Amino acid sequence: MTSHTTGTHEEWLAAREELLAREKEHTRQGDELARQRRELPWARVEKEYRFDTDDGTRTLSELFDGRSQLLVYHFMFGPSYQAGCPTCSSIADGVNGIVPHLNARDATMLFVSQAPVAKLQAYKHRMGWSFPWVSSANGEFNVDLGFSSSEEQTREWVTPMLEQLPPVARRNARESGTDVVGYLTQSQGFSAFVLDDRAVYQTYSTGARGVEFLMGYYAILDRAPKGRDEGDGFQLWIRRHDEYGSE
Repeated sequence: MTSHTTGTHEEWLAAREELLAREKEHTRQGDELARQRRELPWARVEKEYRFDTDDGTRTLSELFDGRSQLLVYHFMFGPSYQAGCPTCSSIADGVNGIVPHLNARDATMLFVSQAPVAKLQAYKHRMGWSFPWVSSANGEFNVDLGFSSSEEQTREWVTPMLEQLPPVARRNARESGTDVVGYLTQSQGFSAFVLDDRAVYQTYSTGARGVEFLMGYYAILDRAPKGRDEGDGFQLWIRRHDEYGSE
């Protein structure tokens, strides 16, 4: 017999209606937050950032690819990695199929990492992705935006709290072919830019759990009977899509 609270269909409907009112309020709050994001002041990007792409070196403004909006996911794939972060890879799976819809709304979506472009191309081929993926290995873009740091800088803050790191950090480091310090030289993030009168402005940025909006499976699981069902094993269940069932 189930240990979960049960009731009649009528009781379920009453509880569902009560929850629905709260869900609708949550939706309205989300709409208001979206409006506030759009009203943030724009910060002009003064540096001439350059990136290695499949088609050679490109500037930040050229990455817009003829559109006025540029959406960037900072994918954790550092210089010492041998493969992309499993969690970032799960995010990439969800984004890959919706890029044409974003393009239709005057938005270019791409991924950026610190690893050399040849590594990114090989991994992208393995995972079967088609979205644009560029390397900032030869520039300061990821560092300036706060999503990459040197091994020396990272070791300085990681060492005192090594034992307090969540288990997923060690697991992802191992699965990415690097150590914890090398892994944590990178962090996941999302940045938005606009091209206006030939000038590039940064309009938005978020990181950590702020990128969960890109993790479509979480929103779905949040509506499943068991929810995320992670307990103390935050994200330890996440694998690359071609690795489930391999253990």
